[in-house]
Amino acid sequence: METRLLWFCNWSVLGVCATLKLPQIFAVLGARSARGFSLPSLLLELAGFLVFLRYQCYYEYPLLTYLEYPILIAQDLILLLCVFHFKGDVKRAAPYIVLYVSAWFLLTLQKWIIDLAMNLCTFISAASKFAQLQYLWKSRDSGGVSALTWSLASYTCAARIMTTLMTTSDLTILIRFVIMLALNIWVAATILHYRKTDVKSE
Repeated sequence: METRLLWFCNWSVLGVCATLKLPQIFAVLGARSARGFSLPSLLLELAGFLVFLRYQCYYEYPLLTYLEYPILIAQDLILLLCVFHFKGDVKRAAPYIVLYVSAWFLLTLQKWIIDLAMNLCTFISAASKFAQLQYLWKSRDSGGVSALTWSLASYTCAARIMTTLMTTSDLTILIRFVIMLALNIWVAATILHYRKTDVKSE
């Protein structure tokens, strides 16, 4: 039974993550604007994903417990280019991409660097969620932000809590997923709140 649950969690997370950012990308493209979208949130999220993926690779954890991260990073890079495009300067994305590629190699120069980075990863990822929340609170506009994306992210965190408990039991990873689950739900609820407010004002 546990094997089937682990199989279901792993493959459902992969399936969800294969399309996780697509609603957000389509929302930005459909609005032809990055309105309501926080660039710092996206940049912090990318940094968190990168560190988390590198940590999992470094410690040679089972591939199925982190295989979604290359997919998420690719989707976030597409989203980053879309945001810069609608902000009017795609070339500004280049330094960030160079920074992320450099970080990939620098993170594993010493064991203590990757361990420290992973401990900071939870704070970085939490900061990305708070940056999005702050932007939503300030603008009171969720026009270009997808509640579906954040809801699906909540599911993936819940599923990854299960897979972590069944495989590595890594406490650092477990704490990260619990915090991310709570914050993803909070962001999704905030998006829906401002969406209802927009409908009422019309």
